[in-house]
Amino acid sequence: MTFISALSSLALSAFLSATVLPGSSELVLGGLLTQWSDQALALVAIATIANVAGSTVNWWLGLNVQRFAGRRWFPVTQQNLDTAQQRFQAWGSWALLLSWLPLIGDAFTVAAGVLKVPLVRFLPLVALGKGARYVAIAAGFSLWI
Repeated sequence: MTFISALSSLALSAFLSATVLPGSSELVLGGLLTQWSDQALALVAIATIANVAGSTVNWWLGLNVQRFAGRRWFPVTQQNLDTAQQRFQAWGSWALLLSWLPLIGDAFTVAAGVLKVPLVRFLPLVALGKGARYVAIAAGFSLWI
């Protein structure tokens, strides 16, 4: 596998992990770090950008939730969405820093769309939260390798 194909695989995994399809971009990142530890910054950057792009799809779905709610492919159950909206309203936009969390993180990004959080507020908070997670994973792998 070339480094370019590795980056493409990571980007696809990170994007899909943040959208309707389950994925494990953390494992893909970890595996690639074992082979290209000297390229950790590039790997973390690609994973972050792609994962934020996937979350932006969720935000867009939230803007259109009335059209998509209840469909089998929709990434968030009504219960998770209700919980996320309640927490989101209690914590405000800062809840997006936790968008990396399993299950509820995707619901936060959808809830941001439902609540019409402006994209200019959404993107930096999601990028910071998701980027910090990937940096922590890379740091953990560098200690392990």
